[in-house]
Formats: sequence, structure tokens, C-alpha cells
Amino acid sequence: MSLQSTDQIADLITRIRNAIQVNKNEISAPTSKLKVAVVEGLKKGGYIADYSIEKAHPRDILHVLINKENEIAKINEITKVSKPGRRVYTSADEIPTIKSGRGIVLISTSKGIMSGQEAKKLRLGGEILVKVY
Repeated sequence: MSLQSTDQIADLITRIRNAIQVNKNEISAPTSKLKVAVVEGLKKGGYIADYSIEKAHPRDILHVLINKENEIAKINEITKVSKPGRRVYTSADEIPTIKSGRGIVLISTSKGIMSGQEAKKLRLGGEILVKVY
């Protein structure tokens, strides 16, 4: 019997946050297109070092390298904004700025998951998924 998380992104974020607290530099999680898109956004923002997908049966495994050996994690705080019980949406004009621009938000738009800055440039609103700095 496999345990299935109802909120995939919250599960991924919790794994990352817990790993950082105990000074681990890598996590593994069951993969999904949504998780890969979130991790890709974190990599583009420079918050994680790298990620890879291991082909396994019955489900592929997502490996996230938070930081390289002997480096400190670049993530100080990572939180899930929109939750299953309370969705948070924004228009392109109202995309929040995190820590005076030192952080990013990841937004699920009609063109996929992207950072708040990319969404502003493309004039796209959407669901705010993750806040990180």
C-alpha cells in the first residue's frame, strides 16, 4: 500500500524544508509533472542546485539537489501560498513582490508554472503556488 499525498506541492516543500533544517543537501520524492515544474522554477530562480528524475517502477522518483556539498542552502524560507481549502489567485498587476525583490513567487498560469517576474512580463495572472526567499 502506498501513501498518496493530497497536496503534492505541500509535500515537496515540506521535504525540502525538513532537509534544510537537518543540513541534508538532497531529497527524493515521487515525481509528477507539477512537482517537476515547481522544481524547475526553483532551479531557474537559483534556489536549488539541480534535480534529476530516476526511472523506477511503478512510479518515477524525483531527486532534488538543494545545495552542493559544503555550501549552505540558498532557501531561507519556503511556503505554500494556495492550499486545497483556500486557493489564492492574482492578476498580473497584483503579483506580490517578496522581500523587496530578493524572493520569488511561483505562479500557475495558463502558459504553465513560472516566476512572478515572468508572469508580469507576459501579463498573465494565475494561482500563486509557492513563495520562496
